[in-house]
Amino acid sequence: MTTPLSTRLPAGKSPQLRVMPMPADANVYGDVFGGWIMAQVDVAGSLPATRRANGRVATVAVNSFLFKNPVFVGDLLSFYADIVKVGNTSITVNVEVYAERNRLQTEVVKVTEATLTYVATDESRKPRALPPLGPDDNIGELNAMQDLGGGWHAI
Repeated sequence: MTTPLSTRLPAGKSPQLRVMPMPADANVYGDVFGGWIMAQVDVAGSLPATRRANGRVATVAVNSFLFKNPVFVGDLLSFYADIVKVGNTSITVNVEVYAERNRLQTEVVKVTEATLTYVATDESRKPRALPPLGPDDNIGELNAMQDLGGGWHAI
């Protein structure tokens, strides 16, 4: 169940994380453990959430998680994460994962999609309000997402 070889990495976007699974991350058949992939997705999703929260966040929900294709030892994985919803204390992030296989032939396969929700926390690990958008935040991008129905709704 692989996608066509014409699949490309997302244009105009930089991955939040790039990593290559090693033999210790796989079962005896060479397939990478789903739990290992889930942990990497959580790390990748937390990066934009932490930036938006301007501090500590905690994962509060895995809203959806889909393994579209297997991941193998030696695949170069790229994790792309985008904020899709912001509430008073919470940030929802979509993460897409692509595997570069057979790097001499540059086969790219989308392997995972997930949506996770993080909550901003204070030093006592209690929920805290998100800070207002700062001058370095891309207001145009945020407004475009809102206009497209991506939402910036309270959770």
